[in-house]
Amino acid sequence: MNIIKSVNEQTIEKRDFPEFKAGDTITVTYKIIEGTKEREQLFQGVVIQRKGAGFTQTFTVRKMSHSVGVERIFPLNSPKIAKIEVNKRGVVRRAKLFYLRNLSGKAARIEEKKM
Repeated sequence: MNIIKSVNEQTIEKRDFPEFKAGDTITVTYKIIEGTKEREQLFQGVVIQRKGAGFTQTFTVRKMSHSVGVERIFPLNSPKIAKIEVNKRGVVRRAKLFYLRNLSGKAARIEEKKM
């Protein structure tokens, strides 16, 4: 068991992303490759869940785009993620915020943590 862990730690490069949790508003910058061109695109929204552990960890970000909810699941260790910025820290009591799917407008807001 220890051999497997040591090999995994050596092969997996650690990414320096900020700590974030469900309820935080983040901006994910990820790379899109179209043919021979490569560009970066931003996806800003609320983290509604973090799932998994270790190398297979993922997080789901939800945003409203022209009154339509858009969710995107990102693998945390994906090489396509250029950077993650935490815009706001949210105050929530749950780890999974699926109830936001049924809310709209001001009801879907999350209280901001006072720094």
